[in-house]
This record gives sequence, C-alpha cells and structure tokens, in this order.
Amino acid sequence: MAFPSVEEQLSLLTRGVVDIVPFEDLKKKLERSCQENVPLRVKFGADPSAPDLHLGHTVVLRKLRQFQKLGHHVIFLIGDFTGMIGDPTGKSTTRKRLSREEVLANAETYKTQIFKILDPDRTEIVFNSSWCSEMRFAEVLDLTARYTVARLLEREDFGKRYREGKPISLIEFMYPLIQGYDSVALRADVELGGTDQTFNLMVGRELQKEYGQESQVILTMPILEGTDGTQKMSKSLGNYIGINEPPSQIFGKIMSIPDTLILKYFELLTDVSPETLKRYEQEMKQGANPRDYKILLAKEIVGFYYSKSEAEACHEEFERIFRQGGTPDEMPIFSLSSPMALIDILVQSGTLPSRSEVRRMVQQQAVSLDGERVSSETVVLHPGQERVIKVGKRKFLRVQ
Repeated sequence: MAFPSVEEQLSLLTRGVVDIVPFEDLKKKLERSCQENVPLRVKFGADPSAPDLHLGHTVVLRKLRQFQKLGHHVIFLIGDFTGMIGDPTGKSTTRKRLSREEVLANAETYKTQIFKILDPDRTEIVFNSSWCSEMRFAEVLDLTARYTVARLLEREDFGKRYREGKPISLIEFMYPLIQGYDSVALRADVELGGTDQTFNLMVGRELQKEYGQESQVILTMPILEGTDGTQKMSKSLGNYIGINEPPSQIFGKIMSIPDTLILKYFELLTDVSPETLKRYEQEMKQGANPRDYKILLAKEIVGFYYSKSEAEACHEEFERIFRQGGTPDEMPIFSLSSPMALIDILVQSGTLPSRSEVRRMVQQQAVSLDGERVSSETVVLHPGQERVIKVGKRKFLRVQ
C-alpha cells in the first residue's frame, strides 16, 4: 500500500503525545517504511488485571488506531504471563498476584472490548506466555545478566522502597525485564504506553540493543484524569467511565467532569480536529457556556462507542432528567429479599465504591430517596415496595 507522506503521518501521530524517544528515530523509521513499502510493527502491551476497560485505557488505544489508519501493523500484546506477576509501577508494596484463571478470564473481555476502537483486520493479538513459558532457566539467567540492579533501582518506586527499607521481591525486578523482552520477541519498531510506563518502555529499548536489534521508538501518552478532575481514572476510585457502560451512563458521567478537562478529553478521546478545538477554546474564553461543549463531547464519545442516534437520545434524556427534574426510563435495579440499610444497598449494588463514600455523599446531602434528601445512611428499606435512590446528579438505582 502507499503510505501518506512522513509529514502527514507525523502531524497525526504527534497529536496528544507527551514524549517521543527519540523523535528523529521515529522520523527515520517512517521514511524507511515509505521507501520499502513495509509497515512499522507497533506494539502495545496490557496486563489483564481487571475485566473492564475505561476511557483512560483508550487514550493509547486511539493512538494505535491512528497508526492503523496510516497503514501500520499493530500488535496488541496481552500480558497473561506478566499479569500473574503484577506491574509494580507506582506501588509502595508488593502486589497480590493474580491466578492463571483470573488473568485468562480478564484477557477474554479485553479481546472483545479493544475492537470497539481497533480494526480487527489490522490487529495482531499475542500473549506473552507463548514465549515466556517456553524459556529455559538458562535463558532467564541470560536475560537477567543483560540489566543491572543499579539500573532497576533508578526507577522511582523501587528506589523509594529500597531507601525506606520496604521489601522488593525478585519477581518484581523481573517485571520490567520481561516487558522489555516482549519487544525483543516481537521485534517491535515502536512501543506505546502511558507516561507511568516510561521506565519499562526504556528497558525494552536497551534489551533490543543487547540482543542485536534496532531499538524501538517510544511514544508516551498522558494519563487521563477521572471524573473528579484530579486523580488518574480508576475503577477502584470510582471516577471512571467504562466503555461498556450504558450510553446514558457514559453521557451523564461526561457531563459531570470539571470544565478544566473538556479540551483534554476532546483531544485524547475524540477525532475532533485541532482547528475545531482551538475554536472551542477561544469561544469558552470569550464567555461561552462550558456546558454546551460538554454536551458536544458526550455526544462524540457516545456516538463513537454506540451510535449517533443513541447519542441524540441520551442528550434528550439528559435534558429531561436534569433540567426538568425527571428520572430516567431505565436504571440499574437492586432486588431486596430482606430489610437492608441504605449504606449496604449502595455498596452491594456497585452504585458507590465504599461505605465511607456513602457516608460522605449523605453528609453532602447528595443522596435522595424518592425525591427526598436522606439524612442518615442507616435508613432501612424493606421488600415489597419500589423505591428510587438518587446519588449526586447522575446516579439512579431502582430498589425492588
């Protein structure tokens, strides 16, 4: 196939990227790709540590999609082997290891969810157990001989734990080595990851040189803040927007993000052009209501993962609920078989992540029962009557 010009490719590929290491090497690889008419091998690895993907995960996936549109070959590596170790990045203690069964179950959900973004005809899915499980002990020792403990301790989280006298297991030291070796096994030209993965990605560059290969180029993407506007999007923090969530829920959550995140979400989560984004930014600076741009953003995202008609329907429902004080036609249902306290209902239904979060929302007068504010989280609901719980501006739960 004929590739777009290097300039055109770089214009698209550099959008929203935090760093390219090194930029000149990416340019050279693209030039050679065009000259030889051979696509670049672009790698992204994900450990299946949880079953659901959220918008934070899609920042890198969308960049992979751009590589595909330019004609390059994307390798989506499912770290079923490294997933059983657990990425120690940013952790102050040794992580709990997942079982083989947990990893494989999560991996299956990844395989279906990524194709909401990636082109299945241009995506190669690989599992790193296919080579890691086959390595003989002598080969593992050879791998460890190619990197030093001193270099591993340069990583901030390892260094901090070492200085504080906190334990670091040898298997945690193996994690960046195995991730780096994946690039050797796949002969990757480019590897993508979040900024929190920079150290691990750089290990891949070094190991490729050690094994006589040309070093991959690294593209790092920004970490996406969640709906709270401050912390990294995370299911455990309850500030996430899952790509498998109902469209109305995605729409409502996007409408709740802080105004400061509107342009960042547009840039990293949509195909809206840079020129249009500049216009949006200018209009908001001149006094336009940020809410109008959140609506555009929510419609873009729901339209991408579902359809334009679903996005329009979500908009209409949102206006009805939040401007006119109505309730959604469809909402999650929680069935009662015996009396239960409100705090337990909200946690067990997954409406709120923890009992402390329930208490916080009640204290902020953000919880209502059949339209009346709740003053205590210990109020008991009984079977036999239907009740509607509302949390904040966008979460509803029907109790039956």
